[in-house]
This record gives sequence, C-alpha cells and structure tokens, in this order.
Amino acid sequence: MKSQAQKATEFAALHQSGCFVIPNPWDRGTARMLAGLGFKALTTTSAGYARSIGVTDYKVGRDQILAHCRDLADATDLPLAADLEDGFGDAPENCAETIRLSAEAGLVGGSIEDWSGAAGTFYDIEAAADRIRAAAEAARSLGFPFQLVARCENYLRGRPDFADTVRRLQAYQEAGADVLYAPCLSTAEEFAALLREVDRPVNALGGMGKAPLTVSELAALGVRRISHGSLLHSEAMTAFLKAATDETFGFVAGLTSGGELDRLLIAGGGD
Repeated sequence: MKSQAQKATEFAALHQSGCFVIPNPWDRGTARMLAGLGFKALTTTSAGYARSIGVTDYKVGRDQILAHCRDLADATDLPLAADLEDGFGDAPENCAETIRLSAEAGLVGGSIEDWSGAAGTFYDIEAAADRIRAAAEAARSLGFPFQLVARCENYLRGRPDFADTVRRLQAYQEAGADVLYAPCLSTAEEFAALLREVDRPVNALGGMGKAPLTVSELAALGVRRISHGSLLHSEAMTAFLKAATDETFGFVAGLTSGGELDRLLIAGGGD
C-alpha cells in the first residue's frame, strides 16, 4: 500500500492541470469497484453513507464518519478525500480539529461547507471564511499536502444567488482553500463566469441541470475535477427499489454478473 504522503502528493498533482472525475463510494465494496474501474482518486458522500446505515444526512456524527473514512482509506491504494459536512461544529476550532482528525484517519483532502446541517442555516460570509481559515491553517500543519475544499451551498439549498456565491468562494479562496465548490451550478455560463472570478481549482457536481454538461464540456470550460456527490448511491437505490417491487423479475436480464463484480473488487484491492 502507498503511504499517506504518497497518496497526498499524487492527489495534489491531479489538481494542477486537466480535469479528473472523483466518484463517491459509500462502503469498502463500492470503493474497491471504483478503484477497479481505474479512477485515480475517491471522495466520500455523507448522504450516501448515512442512508446506507439507516439514518438521514447530518445524523451520523464526526466520530462515526471518521471511522468510515478510515475504513475506506484502508480499502484501496487511491487517495481519499471526504465530505466533512460543516466541520462538525460552529466554531473555527471545530473545523481545525476535524481536519487534524481527518488526516489521522488517512484522508488527504476534505470539504467544509458554509451550511450548518444541525441548524439548517447558512453561516454568514465572515464566519464561514473564518472557519475555512482555521481549517486551512490546520491543513498546512500536517506535513503533507491536504486538499481543503470550501463549499458554498447556495444552489444546493435553494438559494441560487450567483453573485453571493462568487463573493463567498472568493472569501474562502483568500482564507486558504485549495479547491472551490458550489454544488448544483449547472450551466456553462455559470461555470465560465465563476472561473473568471477565482484562481483556485473548481470542483463541479456532475449531472446537474435540465441539460447536464458532460465531462468533456466541463473540462473544456476549465473545471478541474468532477464529483458525483450522493448521485451514485441514489442511482443504486433507485435500481434496488425498482427491482424489489418488480413482480416480473425483468431486472434480472440486465444484471452485471457476480463474476464481473468480483473481478472489479479484486482489481480494486479486494481478495
């Protein structure tokens, strides 16, 4: 297995040029299958993991999420980042401690958002920037490159204010974020305008909007990385629910074989 420092260096290099897809597993099996498909890095999904253990998003807690991250970090030889929600606490010190604990769990990157899942409210821009600043200072103290992602949740939370999104991401950039992310931006015009206003790598959530942009289209715009969020888990659960209620068993004809699933598990580091 590669060392954490090796993974961190490889992960940092992915952000320097081009565009890569970073999918979101929710357990060891999906992590290893994604590794078997040839992806270069992985990142967790807080919503997908929460639902997989029978609770809703923001109901898991830091200790259990970090145990999950430790499990996934050990599952493959790929760099692993994580959805760290709002840093698991309002104070900047909470965000800093979350980054330190994340590194101890084997992560080489993680995101902090400006939405309080517990309170269901936004942090104001100054408080949100202070939280990113504390997280960035903790990341810089680790001794290896840790890719800190600052998330602006406006569009995801039903507040599609583009000007405010740009202001917030610029503030987070100045506070020390390595990567910027506004989930649910969806048009070429929005991404082009954002990329003109910031000078950090931008992450896009794939599949958004009435006419989702393709990987090649997002790459051409200058997006550096593309994640799936909880969409892979939702797709899997959609198929699960449909199959569970299919009294004709028609779904069997389109199944990926058990042998192919095993092949991907083994290719991704399983036995």
